[in-house]
Amino acid sequence: MSEATTIKYSNDEIRARRKRDCALGYRLLAAQRWGDMGDGHISARDPDQTDCFWMLKLGVSYHQAKVSDLVLVGPDGSLVEGQGGVNEAGYYIHQPILATYPEAVSGCHVHTGWGTPFSAENRLFDMITQEACIFYDDHALFDDEEVQVQSTAAGQRIADTLGHNKAIILRNHGLLTVGNSPAEAVGNFIIMERVAESHMKVRNPQPISDEAALFAKQDLVRHGSGRRAFRSLWERHIGNPDVVLG
Repeated sequence: MSEATTIKYSNDEIRARRKRDCALGYRLLAAQRWGDMGDGHISARDPDQTDCFWMLKLGVSYHQAKVSDLVLVGPDGSLVEGQGGVNEAGYYIHQPILATYPEAVSGCHVHTGWGTPFSAENRLFDMITQEACIFYDDHALFDDEEVQVQSTAAGQRIADTLGHNKAIILRNHGLLTVGNSPAEAVGNFIIMERVAESHMKVRNPQPISDEAALFAKQDLVRHGSGRRAFRSLWERHIGNPDVVLG
C-alpha cells in the first residue's frame, strides 16, 4: 500500500507527511474529547528505518501535539530520535503490528466513550449502518482478558488476531485501526467509533445483507475512507494543518 500512486516522493517528504499527519491525528483525537489522560497512541512508520516508528512522547496533551513532540521508537523500545519518554503501552501494541505487516504504516488506538463499552460485549459489528459497511469482513475480535498490555508478546497476539484486517475490537479494551498512512488509520478509527456508538444506541436493528454490505463497502473505500474522513475532520476542527509544524 503506497502513499504515492502517481507521484514519486522522497523518503524525507514521506517522513514529513507521516509525522505531520501523526501529530494532526493526536489533535483530532483531542477534538473528539478523547485521550485526556494520555490513554491512547498513534504510530507512523519511518520510511528509512522501517523497523522504527514515530509516536507522541509522554506528557504532551493531545490538543497541543506538534511534530517536534514526536519521538522515533526502535524495535526494542529504545529512543532512537527525539527527546522525551516513550509510551511503553504504545510500543508493546504497535511494534508487533508494524513488524508483522510490512504494508501497515500506522496504527491508532485510544479509549473512547462508545468503542470501549462496545468492546465489553465481545462481538463483531453487525451491518446496521452505512458506516459499518466500511468494516464488512475487514475487522477482527481479540477475545483475550489481557487488557493491560505489558509485553510485545501480548501485542503479538493482537497482531496475529488482526490479520490483514483494517481494524480490531480488543475485548474489554476498545478499538484499534491500522492503515497505509496515519490519515487512513485515524480517519477510520473515528468512523469505527461512530459505528460502535450506533450499536450501543440502536434498539432491534435490522442488518442489511452481505451482498448489500459488500456493495456499499466497495464504493465507500474506493478512495480511502479514512483518508477522506481525516481531511474533512482537520479542516473542521483544526484549520491550517501546518499548526503542528515545529
